[in-house]
Amino acid sequence: MIIVDFATGEANLTWTGIVEALEAGHRRPRAEIGDLLLGSGENRMLNRAAWIDGLGIAMKSVTVFAGNPRRDPPLPSVQGGVLLFDHESGAPLALVDGPLVTKWKTAGDSLLGARRLARPDAKRLLVCGAGTLAKSLIEAYSAGFEALEDIRVWNRSQDRAEALIEEMGGIGARISVAHDLEEAVRESDIVSTATMASEPFLKGEWLAPGTHVDLIGAYRPDMREADDAVLTRGRLFVDSFETTIGHIGEIEIPLRAGTITRETILGDLNDIVAETTGRQDKDEITVFKNGGGAHLDLMTARHILDRLDEPSAAQSAG
Repeated sequence: MIIVDFATGEANLTWTGIVEALEAGHRRPRAEIGDLLLGSGENRMLNRAAWIDGLGIAMKSVTVFAGNPRRDPPLPSVQGGVLLFDHESGAPLALVDGPLVTKWKTAGDSLLGARRLARPDAKRLLVCGAGTLAKSLIEAYSAGFEALEDIRVWNRSQDRAEALIEEMGGIGARISVAHDLEEAVRESDIVSTATMASEPFLKGEWLAPGTHVDLIGAYRPDMREADDAVLTRGRLFVDSFETTIGHIGEIEIPLRAGTITRETILGDLNDIVAETTGRQDKDEITVFKNGGGAHLDLMTARHILDRLDEPSAAQSAG
């Protein structure tokens, strides 16, 4: 069995490549998915499994400790790994670094959604949040949208936004701090939220016609980043019905309240990639909920393994 560490896998990946891999994965039969979430306080352990006929089987186990970046020395908030199995024999093939899979899967999922739902001439991106995922989103969107020329970062702690911008100095587009959230939202073509917020901070009344909204951060049943107006003003899509409905507060809370119905959600990535649904005109607002899921981990881990230049260069385990 191969063990793929972060640096080994990262060296062979591109954002174009991961989007193509996720698109190909969504053209296969729908995944069978099983999740288990354990927790204590604000800390969580996620165990997610997926099986896709013809592609493989994966089990992802990660811990999510939001306070880790504040430790001395700081630690990643997400740690773990993905165990990949062969689809024909069931034999274990590889253990892939969890943060590596999470980085490329999460931002790649949003980029795939945006490439299908946002206007291709989008010039202005707003990223809400200034953590590790925000950095990946800036990289992904910069690679995926050639017309992008202005990137703004909004964070409740402005110091963190400034630190992220300094770190991202090599990005071609102009990048700056968004001091006023409402103003930045009104001026953006794409709004991507990657925060740990529990209460909505993004208001639908701020969205200009044609905006694409990429909601990522809310992953628990009690978490939301967007208010009801975001979901009702825009045409609503999810990455997977199976991993959002009944699991994630961004969708489940307004469903239970009757603010939206199951029919409000116009499709997931299987439908979007099959082109049975999607953006209809340049002025409509599109809203995409990135809920993650083990099927995306499987697609990403399989792509990482396939992209290794020399499998023998990775560590081998008995």
